[in-house]
Amino acid sequence: MSPMRGEKAGVHQVSAELLLTKSWSASKHSFRMGRVVVMVGDGVNDAPALAKANVGVAMRLGTDVARQSANVLLLGNNLMDFVETLRIARQCRRVIMTNFAGTLAVDTVGVGLAAAGLLNPLLAAFIHVASEMAFILNSARLVPRSQVSIGAHARPAALRKIYDGSVAN
Repeated sequence: MSPMRGEKAGVHQVSAELLLTKSWSASKHSFRMGRVVVMVGDGVNDAPALAKANVGVAMRLGTDVARQSANVLLLGNNLMDFVETLRIARQCRRVIMTNFAGTLAVDTVGVGLAAAGLLNPLLAAFIHVASEMAFILNSARLVPRSQVSIGAHARPAALRKIYDGSVAN
């Protein structure tokens, strides 16, 4: 991964094509500095560094030893897939933390209102279910758009013609 692509992924330091001894010394230095070390590799020589890193990432066509030593296995062989993996992981973390904070806030307010006698059990149950539904819908933002499709039976007639090929371009 080039330093330019590393910056795009939010990576502060990128070292590429290092021999085993160099990768060990670079990772030891980063560990001593208190940094999170991510190692991406695909060969037998990369396996020890993959196992030692905070996060080891192996490529799909890498050696068996490298794939087994890693924490993450990229299904492709393009390093830009790793950038996308980081983006998705960060988005998931944001959604999880938002849902967690929202749940704590709703529950805290609900307990306070119930303790003050301002919230009856039926209203409390409704608020709980409504807030959980909101958090589930918030999590649905993580579903990739390409996997969400409208069934053929639910498409409007004009779109059905386009999809079925009955409308010429």
